[in-house]
Amino acid sequence: MNISRTLLPLLFPKYTWKRDNLSKVVHLTFDDGPIPDVTEWVLDTLKRYDVKATFFCIADNVRKHPHVFKRIISEGHSVGNHTYNHLNGWNNETDHYLNNVWLAKEEMSKHLTLDNTPLLFRPPYGKIKKAQAKSIIDNGYEIIMWSHLTKDYDKNITPEQCYKRAIQNMAPGSIIVFHDSIKASHNLYSALPKTIEYLLANGYTLAAL
Repeated sequence: MNISRTLLPLLFPKYTWKRDNLSKVVHLTFDDGPIPDVTEWVLDTLKRYDVKATFFCIADNVRKHPHVFKRIISEGHSVGNHTYNHLNGWNNETDHYLNNVWLAKEEMSKHLTLDNTPLLFRPPYGKIKKAQAKSIIDNGYEIIMWSHLTKDYDKNITPEQCYKRAIQNMAPGSIIVFHDSIKASHNLYSALPKTIEYLLANGYTLAAL
């Protein structure tokens, strides 16, 4: 049984685990970028298939690689806040964690307009305290979790296993998590094109959140 698709959405109903889409629309998401090479490869791949996605960005990476972040925006993808330093909410006091989230918002906003400033948030590791989440939601953010965690970062799974995790039990509104990071690249480079091809061949539209 996949707990993330059953128990967790019931325990945390204020978080978005999947979209309530009646049409066959699914959502690719990428965590931990932007960085040169890997994020740029992802963008090239999305462009080749003419699909859109959402990038949950570490703001310190935005600071280091603004040209990659700007490319994400210019090519019509959406972005979300993934904290400034990839903090684990369970391991950080609420005030410190929230300050890091707002610092990330400030950094990302330097490259955005009011029309495309992100109001999406994904907690690193999926770990966040109730008080942290409440403040983020009260500030107008939607907390985006997932229905499909590929574990592309896990060195103990193969690219084929990563691909199968991405597509198993696919349904309208599914939210799939990949990572545009060096650590995940071995699985990502194999599984992402196969995932997109599978979805398109089965009549799905891939859209940004």
